[in-house]
Amino acid sequence: MNYKVEGAIRRNKKYFIIYGILWVIITIVFVSPLSLSIFQASESGTMDFTIFFDRVVQNIMNPFQAFGNIFSQGAFGTFFPILVFYTVVYLVFFFIGIAKTAPKNEYTDIEHGSSDWSKHGEQYNILSKKKGIILAENNYLPVNKRGNVNVLVVGRFRFW
Repeated sequence: MNYKVEGAIRRNKKYFIIYGILWVIITIVFVSPLSLSIFQASESGTMDFTIFFDRVVQNIMNPFQAFGNIFSQGAFGTFFPILVFYTVVYLVFFFIGIAKTAPKNEYTDIEHGSSDWSKHGEQYNILSKKKGIILAENNYLPVNKRGNVNVLVVGRFRFW
C-alpha cells in the first residue's frame, strides 16, 4: 500500500503548488464575496434574498474589495464557516484526484528492460557497466564470467 501513496505523491508533486494557488484564488474570488453577501443580506436578522442577489453580483465584480470588507465590516462569523466548508470540499476532491492517479501496482512507470528493479548498484554483482552483451542502458552481461551466459530475448523485431 505504501507504493501507492509514494507513487501518487511522486506523480502529483509538481501540481501541489498549483492546487494551493487555485485554492487561494477561489477563496478570494468566490468565497469572500459570497460570505460578505450573506453577511450583508442577514444584517437585519433574517435573510433577505433580494439584497443577497444584488450584493453578490457587486461583490464578485470587486473580489479584493469584498475580501477587505470582510475584515472592515466584521463578517468573520460568516466568512470562516463558509471557508472551512469550502476547504473541506476542496480537500475531498483533491484527495480523490490524488487517489485516482495512484499506481495500480508496484511496477507501474518502471520501464520494461531497465535496471530499475535493482537498487544501489546491486546489479553490478552480476552484470558489467562497460562491456559484454547489451541487456539495458549501462547494463551488460559479461562474456568472460563463470557459469551460464545464455541470454533469452523476449520481444519482437518490427520492420516498417
